[in-house]
Amino acid sequence: MSQGTIEIIAAGAFTTVQDAGRSGAGDMGILQCGSMDPVSMRAANLLLGNPADEAVLECTLTGPEIRFTVPCAFSVSGADMQPELDGQRIPMNAAVTAKAGSVLKLKSAVCGLRSYIAVKGGLDLPMVFGSRSTDVKCGIGGYCGRKLASGDAIGLRAPETALTDRYKRYLTKKEEARFLPHLSETDGEVLLRVMWGPQADRFPEEAKRVFTTNRYILSAESDRMGSRFAGPVIPADGGTDIVSDGIVSGAVQVTSAGMPIVMTADHQTTGGYAKIAAVITADLPLLAQLRPGTAVRFVPVGLKAAKKAARAVGKRMKQLKRAVN
Repeated sequence: MSQGTIEIIAAGAFTTVQDAGRSGAGDMGILQCGSMDPVSMRAANLLLGNPADEAVLECTLTGPEIRFTVPCAFSVSGADMQPELDGQRIPMNAAVTAKAGSVLKLKSAVCGLRSYIAVKGGLDLPMVFGSRSTDVKCGIGGYCGRKLASGDAIGLRAPETALTDRYKRYLTKKEEARFLPHLSETDGEVLLRVMWGPQADRFPEEAKRVFTTNRYILSAESDRMGSRFAGPVIPADGGTDIVSDGIVSGAVQVTSAGMPIVMTADHQTTGGYAKIAAVITADLPLLAQLRPGTAVRFVPVGLKAAKKAARAVGKRMKQLKRAVN
């Protein structure tokens, strides 16, 4: 039974419930979904003492306005949406106490694209295929399988009502730069590291040179399914249509028009465009925070470098957990 609720006064541009996503059901066509920026999601949870992959609210571009019906602690991480509690500005990456009736308001992101709101004790929503993540395309998970709207109310599983000083923890600017470096890398030209994909041999060396030496601009048509880029055409021998095969997060498909699309959290389970490369896992949180119009260069790296980058992210999360405890 829910122990109080958060009420959605205004939903923001696109706010959904997300966690680490669902795995193991791709053979049934079930999408993975989950947070676009898992590093910021985990940071928001760790600040509260929640499990790192607890479900949160993912807010895109503009945030929601919500009312707490019971006292509890919450945190906001990711893109800075200038959060206010009862009209007073509060810091990002901090565990903040809300009273019963308090209103949290997030505005437009001043940098980055996505913010994450975690609540101590977690959201009281059903697990669907092992996850509370919203799959908007299939209409399952999260809150009624859709983005949030004004008037919605989400139950809380175990809100903290006897808050102690340990829930007043916050990250200093120095700690933010250390644990969440991707949030400061979204300005100017952004470098995304890639490994060559399963159909890389369909692309001549000149196509690979075009892909890795030119700037591509993130399109406003991007969404949680894929980040679309515009730039020089990437030619392929015999075109880019293939017999559909499996898709993973980060896969870089090249459309029949020769433009790259990076598959993200809500990507389909299979696809029929050739995959020239894949953005490494460690750089997907950075990609999630890029705003339309951002210039990107794709930088090829090897497996050793990709593994090293992934281990570095894991190490930072462990250090963050120790720091907040």
